[in-house]
Amino acid sequence: MRAPRLAIVVATVCGLATVIDLQAGKKMGMQPPLTSSSTRAEGPMPALDGAVSWLNSKPLSTAELRGKVVLVDFWTYTCINWQRTLPHVRAWADKYKSQGLVVIGVHTPEFRFERDVDNVRAASARLGVDYPVAVDSEQALWRAFHNEYWPALYIVDARGSIRYHHFGEGRYEQSEKVIQQLLVEAGAKDVDTSLVRVDGAGSLADGDWDDLRSPETYVGAARAENFAGPGGLTVGRSKLYATPEQLRLNQWALAGDWKVEDEAATLERANGRIGFRFHARDLHLVMGPAARGKPVPFRVLIDGKPPGPAHGSDVDAEGKGMLVEQRMYQLIRQPKPIVDRQFEIEFLEPGSQVYSFTFG
Repeated sequence: MRAPRLAIVVATVCGLATVIDLQAGKKMGMQPPLTSSSTRAEGPMPALDGAVSWLNSKPLSTAELRGKVVLVDFWTYTCINWQRTLPHVRAWADKYKSQGLVVIGVHTPEFRFERDVDNVRAASARLGVDYPVAVDSEQALWRAFHNEYWPALYIVDARGSIRYHHFGEGRYEQSEKVIQQLLVEAGAKDVDTSLVRVDGAGSLADGDWDDLRSPETYVGAARAENFAGPGGLTVGRSKLYATPEQLRLNQWALAGDWKVEDEAATLERANGRIGFRFHARDLHLVMGPAARGKPVPFRVLIDGKPPGPAHGSDVDAEGKGMLVEQRMYQLIRQPKPIVDRQFEIEFLEPGSQVYSFTFG
């Protein structure tokens, strides 16, 4: 008798997801990357003049980049999938800069607050993005490259032709070998063909793919799924929400006085909560104070208790933390064994805005 076939959605790129088939309890073909290309020419590199601003560099043009190998990295700073690729991209930028590689990060926002150049500048400093960044708040470069994913790599040869792309996480060895190949083609001497070794810390650490059973989940009404609260979500006005007695895996619910809009839910009165039943090593939440300069204290519980050794980098062992800016917060990093857990976050004052859960 054939075993029943199940499916679970696991995000490999921000904003999108892939379906992982499960049969007889075993993951089949679980791979974090979404897709990669060969090194055949895919067309000329589009112009970069649609950026609204540049960080860490003067504005760069395709003409002045001729003769260089160029890696274009599309990112948005709240994307956990991009954050986990950053140590590799940073290492390539450092290792191959002297041999002719130019790394350009194109920051195209997912959420409205990521359009703010000051927010992008602060995130770049916090995460250690020190290579040139084209701030693409109007999505001009996104459209010019016909891009659809965060993260997305495009590698351009010295003649200005796109020779390789990769969407999603992973395939780091393949991508680095393409960099090496194109540098040699461009005339670089003594290219080191060893591969970089990186060990990301905090949210930059590689995902625990073997234990990942929870998908990226949006709180804003435009893309919300698996909400389990009585009466569903009410959009555009305040509502007093209540959490059901029990949540099934990957269900979530609000408790307290919240106003849910397209992108986010905003807490109107103190002591509002969000619960989520999840299965993953890491739990992150994209969130921040609704008003700049007005921090919001919060506390986190896992299975009804302070997280202790399972706390993430943005809370302490007692589960205490503070919303100080709009970004992704790592709230849980639990030791094995990884099993279904009940997560809860309580905001002790009003004014928090919550956008999405991500896992790793």
